[in-house]
Amino acid sequence: MSEMQAPAGQVRAARPRKVPRIVILGGGYVGFYTALRLRRRLGRREVAIAVVDPRSYMTYQPFLPEAAAGSLEPRHVVVSHRRELKGVDVLTGRVTQIRHADRTVRIAPVEGAEYEITYDHLVVALGSVARTLPIPGLAERAIGFKQVEEAIALRNHVLNRLDVAASTWDPELRRSMLTFTFVGAGFAGIEAIAEVEDMARAAVRYYDGLSPEDLRFVMIEGSTRILPELGAQMGGYALDQLRKRRIEVHLSTFLSSCVDGHVVTSTGLEYDSATIVWTAGVRANPVLGSSDLPLDELGRVLALPTLQVAQADGTVVDGAWTAGDCAAVPDLANPGAFCSPSAQHAVRQARHLGDNLARALRSAEPTEYRHKHVGTVASLGLGKGVAQVYGIKLRGWPAWFMHRTYHMAQMPTFNRKVRIVLDWTLALFFHRELVALGRLHDPRADFRDASAPRPPTAGAAARTGPDEPLAG
Repeated sequence: MSEMQAPAGQVRAARPRKVPRIVILGGGYVGFYTALRLRRRLGRREVAIAVVDPRSYMTYQPFLPEAAAGSLEPRHVVVSHRRELKGVDVLTGRVTQIRHADRTVRIAPVEGAEYEITYDHLVVALGSVARTLPIPGLAERAIGFKQVEEAIALRNHVLNRLDVAASTWDPELRRSMLTFTFVGAGFAGIEAIAEVEDMARAAVRYYDGLSPEDLRFVMIEGSTRILPELGAQMGGYALDQLRKRRIEVHLSTFLSSCVDGHVVTSTGLEYDSATIVWTAGVRANPVLGSSDLPLDELGRVLALPTLQVAQADGTVVDGAWTAGDCAAVPDLANPGAFCSPSAQHAVRQARHLGDNLARALRSAEPTEYRHKHVGTVASLGLGKGVAQVYGIKLRGWPAWFMHRTYHMAQMPTFNRKVRIVLDWTLALFFHRELVALGRLHDPRADFRDASAPRPPTAGAAARTGPDEPLAG
């Protein structure tokens, strides 16, 4: 970085910048594609660009269900910031404070003291976090499904539960191990439960003591339908397909408690489940609440169709831009509504934002973002799907093929596209890997066990004497 302020308590004179600096908060869809677009439009002598994110990679979230099910290698659904964003400074850290009036952002790195950086233009692309509720046991027992780490953990957890169930004679414990609960029937929840159920039923074939009938998959949804974006007809088709696979879908039902894995719902349903996955919505990144940027009642940054941050009266906030899940961007294709928090909007908004910011730096007028939703696609497991694109309704294998084709085309970089296609091609000839790497999440466990002091046995103490140390 050409200019970085010292940690709190230390004072260091800032060096004047030769070129304006753009700081992009967030390295997801919006942050990644905006940085990519800006660097293609503007050279290093025109602008300095920095991206700030707790992770050094972008996660392509539509592929998380396939990563969790073993259809895709998890590393192939993420894209490295440092490899692909050439000519961009990448800062791995968490944003803790935004003071736009001072053109300052405070960052907490993974290690070391917090520090501040200054900027000329700010792009707020912090995205969203899981929208959780104060449900007893939720924070202690549930796992989210927004990051690749969570997809890997879910895959290992589910396969490990099968191992545990096949190795116990306790019927209650066995039943709990083989019960998998998903909360939230939006795209993330439906695709996750469908792909993981596919994987679990495929894995059960290798367990002599288990059968597919032993598995219980439960979906809890507070509304009266699933996949509302697909409409009543296609959402109803998806619901029928899930129920034909013996997946229990409880509509108009809310999770009341899950203390120690004991699930209690608003309708009186009670059972034990060793796996609880929370996919019930998202909310704007909470760090925005402590900033001096204008927000709406949902905590999103107020924006104009040009993707410039603006006050409630429409006054532009100079030097501030935003897009994606954390932004309230008017949907010009649907007057009176805001753009939905989808990858389809985020990617297109990011490219438009990059173009508009480049125009602004060259003293040109920014243009308004307008995109008519082309449709939606959803996977319901291997070879199964549902889609509605340009008014055309597809189901089964054609919809699944369209889902894969569309998202493969949207995946950034040629490198990742090739690796994903190779993963799918190899899967045609070989079975997916069904090994649980449970120790992956605590790799030092065995070493700690081996290093722990153990009391000498009676025989060893007699041989060595009370004061003689044990050998080896």
